[in-house]
Amino acid sequence: MIEIVRKIRERIKEAQDRQKSYADVRRTDLHFSVGDKVFLKVSPSKGIARFGVKGKLRPRYIGPYEILEAVGPVAYRLALQSSFGNVQNVFHVSQLRKYVFDPKHVIHQEEMMLNPDLSYEEKPKAILDRKVQQLRNKSIPSVKVLWDTMGRKRPCGSWKLK
Repeated sequence: MIEIVRKIRERIKEAQDRQKSYADVRRTDLHFSVGDKVFLKVSPSKGIARFGVKGKLRPRYIGPYEILEAVGPVAYRLALQSSFGNVQNVFHVSQLRKYVFDPKHVIHQEEMMLNPDLSYEEKPKAILDRKVQQLRNKSIPSVKVLWDTMGRKRPCGSWKLK
């Protein structure tokens, strides 16, 4: 009986060591310096809405944000937007992910002519395609429209259901 217990303990120890070696490969200490860019984890658990983002299709990380200072060995102060006024700007390193710059991440916005009430005018330029989706009891017509947005440099295409 003592021999069986000893073998069981050896096998449990081997299994624990094997699992620890797998976990240690993925575990790395994250260190950031002032001026680095990082992504911020939006919500650590289900059902909690942080930063005004909630729902099924919410992004996991937002940003990138610049690190202003290292508060401690595992805490960093970020330069958050002013719209996050009620959110503390010091985060644990587990809530951060390093941002690697990629030229494809740069989004060039087109200049738009806005009205004084911050609205703009869209006009259909051309109808590109029509199709009718037939269901059992009804049919749903849809039209693909090329929109001409006043003030934009290029028009954009989209599907519009009617």
